[in-house]
Amino acid sequence: MKYKIYNYLAGFFSLLIITTSCVNDEDLIQVDPNNDAADSFWKNDQDAIEGVNAAYGSLLTDGTYMRSTPLLLDLKGDDCRSNSPWDAMYNVGRFNSNVSNSAIYGWAFETYYQGIYRANQVLTNVPSINMTDAALKNRILGQAYFLRGLYLFHAVNMFKKVPVPTEIAAFYPQKTNEEGWAQVIADFKKAAELLPTSYTTVSGLDAGQKGRATKGAALGYLGKAYLFTKDFPNAKIAFKQVIDLGVYSLVSNYRDNFTDTNENNSESLFEVQFSRSAGGVDLGWGGAPASGWGKTSARAITYGPRAFGWTDVQPTWTLYNEFQQEKTTANTVDPRLDATMFYNKPGGMQLYGQNFATVYSGNSADLNDLFCRKYENSDGAYANEFDWRSGINERLLRYADILLMYAECLNETGDTPGAYTYIQMVRTRVGLPNLAIVKPGLTQATMRDQIGHERFLEFPLEGHRFDDIRRWGWLQDPVKLAWLKSRDVEFNSYAAGREFFPIPQLEMDNNPGTIQNDGY
Repeated sequence: MKYKIYNYLAGFFSLLIITTSCVNDEDLIQVDPNNDAADSFWKNDQDAIEGVNAAYGSLLTDGTYMRSTPLLLDLKGDDCRSNSPWDAMYNVGRFNSNVSNSAIYGWAFETYYQGIYRANQVLTNVPSINMTDAALKNRILGQAYFLRGLYLFHAVNMFKKVPVPTEIAAFYPQKTNEEGWAQVIADFKKAAELLPTSYTTVSGLDAGQKGRATKGAALGYLGKAYLFTKDFPNAKIAFKQVIDLGVYSLVSNYRDNFTDTNENNSESLFEVQFSRSAGGVDLGWGGAPASGWGKTSARAITYGPRAFGWTDVQPTWTLYNEFQQEKTTANTVDPRLDATMFYNKPGGMQLYGQNFATVYSGNSADLNDLFCRKYENSDGAYANEFDWRSGINERLLRYADILLMYAECLNETGDTPGAYTYIQMVRTRVGLPNLAIVKPGLTQATMRDQIGHERFLEFPLEGHRFDDIRRWGWLQDPVKLAWLKSRDVEFNSYAAGREFFPIPQLEMDNNPGTIQNDGY
């Protein structure tokens, strides 16, 4: 792979730590570690932390979590659908991304490698700095390993056979999917060794700063990488290590995971830090940042309900109907339904301070439709999403995910009875009855289906569903594929190999010999 040198202000991409610690405007103007004077940049503790802060910056732009990555992760699942007028977006969920038009998926690919490049700068230069704080040095290197692992996790997971850069060079050959996953695992292992459990007990330049990668985040993603490669014994060990840290717990209110009122809470292992008050008011579309860039997300307007956003993404009726299958112990509908979507609820539902039925009374199609509620600023403080500036943090890894993935590992390693305990922790939070009583004695096969159901209702619109479908092999199972088609018509256009995105044409052009993914 040939890299461009990305010119940017390192401090401008400082994790949004400015939302949780004191940073003034002058702190945002810092030396660029990636310009022609890079060799003279890496001198001291401050330079090292600014370098790793810049690596976090690649999480905030359009190619990653400002907009593109959630779309790529969500749209292929049976939990959501798209009728966007933009073909590049519309076609993602229909497995029809165009090789000649790399909009969205190509932006994501480019930004993942921008992030990897920045992390590699830290890993190349920081070891030779004579830092006054050795513990800080380890934490900085641990964060760089974590971020490289995270960006590469996305690249390998979505694009299959990709370059795997571990140093700064002009060219990186395409690697196999197995080689990619091996590097992801190695990076998360190293990160877990170096990172602290939290930053509340450390001293130094990063003391008390929320949003930085932790040991729990690294172990959680290590477990995911093992799970995605079907190494269930090692995945089980990693997830149990997260549980045994004793620092994570489910928040009582499920919806608190998707608003700006309880961010970085006890359930969150890692989240991308967005803020309406940090930086300027312009959106960070990508490339070299301008001084006016803010640190806000365009997810809310992209997924927003009709008349409050662009409505490019909507929940499926399959998801709505599955929420109706089981009542809580209080004989009510699963509360995750209302936290996930807007609909014409009997008794009324509020969105942006208005009644759903009143807003859509003049349009029967909208009145009887479903709209996204997760990650929307819809609780009354804002009139709509048309300023494009959501400050809601993107929760990449939640403790609920750890619990259900651990339950899956128990089931896959022969301890199906043990899986009940961890599934029930997630069910109890929303008032669902004891699974061991309502469905006792599940076999390994029937427990797999149950875990699929539990994950479907716990994580819709969070970028997990299609990853689950793909790693479970459902697309290669004629019975499961037919079932998916009956749930979501977008699966009717699935073709073998299209579970992955195409390698962008620019990458093909820059790297002669790169082999395109099957199906394109």
